[in-house]
Formats: sequence, structure tokens, C-alpha cells
Amino acid sequence: MAKTKPAAKPKPSRQESDRTYHEAAEAEEASSSGLGKKAYEQELARLELELIKLQEWIKHGGLKVVVIFEGRDAAGKGGTIKRITQSLNPRICRVVALAAPTERERTQWYFQRYVAHLPAAGEMVLMDRSWYNRAGVERVMGFCTEDEYQEFLRACPEFERMLIRSGITLIKYWFSVSDAEQERRFQRRLQEPTRRWKLSPMELKSRELWIEYSRAKDDMFHYTDTKQAPWYVVQADDKRRARLNCIGHLLEQVPYQDLTPEPIRLPPRRDDGGYVRPPISDQTFVPDRYA
Repeated sequence: MAKTKPAAKPKPSRQESDRTYHEAAEAEEASSSGLGKKAYEQELARLELELIKLQEWIKHGGLKVVVIFEGRDAAGKGGTIKRITQSLNPRICRVVALAAPTERERTQWYFQRYVAHLPAAGEMVLMDRSWYNRAGVERVMGFCTEDEYQEFLRACPEFERMLIRSGITLIKYWFSVSDAEQERRFQRRLQEPTRRWKLSPMELKSRELWIEYSRAKDDMFHYTDTKQAPWYVVQADDKRRARLNCIGHLLEQVPYQDLTPEPIRLPPRRDDGGYVRPPISDQTFVPDRYA
């Protein structure tokens, strides 16, 4: 009697795969954190409300705020920035994440391309990496000369003092992650198609050069951790705690008042004046794939 082949398991749909990866990420994050999901989400919601109050105060007072996020690859900078911005007005709070400099930009004064992204009155800019690229990746990977690096160490503290004297509030965060935790996050990115784009050749090289990056960070702190613009280190092995700690600290750096408006009443609509909507058949709709 011929053996029958077992029925092949159907491949999961794209929706099911996305859900599976998301659920795995949630489970992994929960297992690595001593903070439960419910407690985390409740505190995050409270902090988001305070961030909205801060946003309105920045707009009202014409403040100029720059927040720098630096740290190891996979340390959680992007996730924290995402939680800060998700409830805010992008016209007031915007993210700057610059690509590698162009040939023209390489011939400019080093800080020039960053100056173009500084805030005007009533704005807050979150820098996902910043001019500190020169003290980190450029230094370690040999993308700058020794003279350019030494000049950066001399110029950076004075440049930041100039920004502060001009009325900018400058806040600098360094996200610190252990070797073991970074490795775990890299492995997760390898497994998840939606995260694989984060593993650039530069990030893979940083894994190999862990010690070199550590020394570069120590030197950077030595020269740029100043009284006027100190570095604030965020312990980031626990993502949930890192996000809450960073947001809570940020709210303390810019004194603000609650400008929440009084409850709003919607005015009644005017009479339609005989308006008739055009036939649905005259319009082109996006297909409803999830009906």
C-alpha cells in the first residue's frame, strides 16, 4: 500500500506573519522587563499628556529646544523618539535623522549642515544622531582625519555654548546598552523581516568594533560632557523603563505650565443649501481588502 504524504501546512498569510512577529516582539519585551505591559502603557499615556502640555508651552513661549539622542546601535533611541512624537504636532516637534554627508557637504564647515535643522521659535527638534557622528562612527571607521577629529573636540563645546547663548535649550541623551543585550537585539532583527533593514553594513561593523566604540565614547564624554551641556546617560537594557525614564527626565528639563484650553463646544453645521453629493460611481475608491 502506497504511503500517503502528510498534507502540507498552509503558509501563514502576510497579516498572520506580521501579527506573529509583533506578538513575539511584545513577548520578548515583556520578558526582558520588570515592568508589566499595563503599568507601562498607563504611565506612557500619562507622560504623553504631559508632552502635549510641554508642546503647547514651547509654542506659546516661542522656545527653541534641541534634544540629541546618541548611543549604541540597537540601544533604543528610535523607539524612544517614536513614543515622544506619536502624540505631538509634527509642525512643532520634528525629527532630524540625516543621511551620510554629500560630497558638497564634506567640504563645508562641519557643523554647517546641522545648523540648517536647528529650531525656530516655538519648535522642538529631536536629533536621531547628530554632530557627534564625528566623535563616534567617523572616528572609529576612519571617515575623518585625526586633525578633523581633534578640531571637533575643541570646537564642539564652544559650538554648543553658542547655541545655548542664542536661546536654544540643548539636551543630550546617551543610550547605554550592554554587549549581551545588543547582541540579542541584533539577532532579533535578523529573524524579523520588518526589522532587517535596520542592520546596515555600518551596524554590523560596529558589532565587531565594540571596544573601539567604547573608547571613542569615553573620549567624547571627556571633552563634551560640560556644565552647560551635560550628557545624560539612559540605561537602556530594559526598553520600557528606558523610554519612561527618558521622557520623564525630558519633561523636567524644560519648565512648563499647563495651557490646556477650556472644553470646546462644536458649533452647529449650517444648512446644506440644497447640496447634492456626486454619484459614488464617479469616484475611484481604494479596494476594501478587509471586508
